[in-house]
Amino acid sequence: MKVIGYEEFGLATEVLQVQEIELQKPGSREVIVKLRYSGVNPSDAKARAGNRPGFVRPEYKLIIPHSDGSGVIEDVGSELDKSLIGKRVWVRNGQWKRPFGTAAEYITIPIENTVEMLNQMTFQEGATMGIPGLTAAQGVFGSGSVKGQTLLVSGGNGAVGHLAVQLAKWGGAKVISTGSQSNSHSILNNGADYFFDYYSDNLVSQILEVAPEGVDRVIEVEFGLNLTWLHQVVKPNGSLAVYGSAKEMNPTIPFGLYLFKAIKIDIFLIYILPPKQRELAINFLHSAFEQKALTPKIDSIFKLEDCALAQNRTLEPGRNGAVLIEI
Repeated sequence: MKVIGYEEFGLATEVLQVQEIELQKPGSREVIVKLRYSGVNPSDAKARAGNRPGFVRPEYKLIIPHSDGSGVIEDVGSELDKSLIGKRVWVRNGQWKRPFGTAAEYITIPIENTVEMLNQMTFQEGATMGIPGLTAAQGVFGSGSVKGQTLLVSGGNGAVGHLAVQLAKWGGAKVISTGSQSNSHSILNNGADYFFDYYSDNLVSQILEVAPEGVDRVIEVEFGLNLTWLHQVVKPNGSLAVYGSAKEMNPTIPFGLYLFKAIKIDIFLIYILPPKQRELAINFLHSAFEQKALTPKIDSIFKLEDCALAQNRTLEPGRNGAVLIEI
């Protein structure tokens, strides 16, 4: 089968190569999925570049990147029912703690790493459900119902942010979102009640003008950059749902300012979300989608051979949704 792989860390254009490898046979509780799309995320690009803490070389001799994808089950292991063959599924954790991800024509993967797609869900939409979808769902609903609350979504036009805005609105929250001014109409069209430019010098006062008591929960993509002011806009006993801090990975926390408002910092990593929480997140995603309250946006679609361009695109500012590779 044709794959994109790398054997050492480095620039996407230098280390990602088209290769032909043998398709792995499924283990007893594994399935083979013929992939239609691979979902590309910033974490894939950072891992390939060698930017994960604690890694100086790849964990495996050959790595096929990307954890998200969608496709059709073509074969199953000995302990699985043959009726699974032909099922349309989306894939999660394709390359988490495993060498071979979804930048390939096929993936052999444990059955629990696949989720049957809803009938009305397209393969493109399914490929956004893994990291972006589950992160958005956990970020919004990780501390329970948001009905009647006020939520602040950081970066409301990104792959996670645009889904979080829609889920928060569907959940009954008042939604404030930050983003670049060029994306304001898109963010408001997604359902945000208020938009503010995250470069504004008056961002704190603007947020407090529409939420005088503060916000209940923040879904935060750049924790290190924003923790210097977030405590000013969060209610006492409120929370930060933190899933990223790429621009400042070693922040200094003004602890007293958070302590005396009892603000909870809820850092989560979607790859290792406990099974019960993951099932809840999947149910939120599917329920909102079935009720036409969730519409994933696609920023761009690349060919498999252009995997390097796709990975680079995930790191560029101003993206309008998810980045995919069509297989």
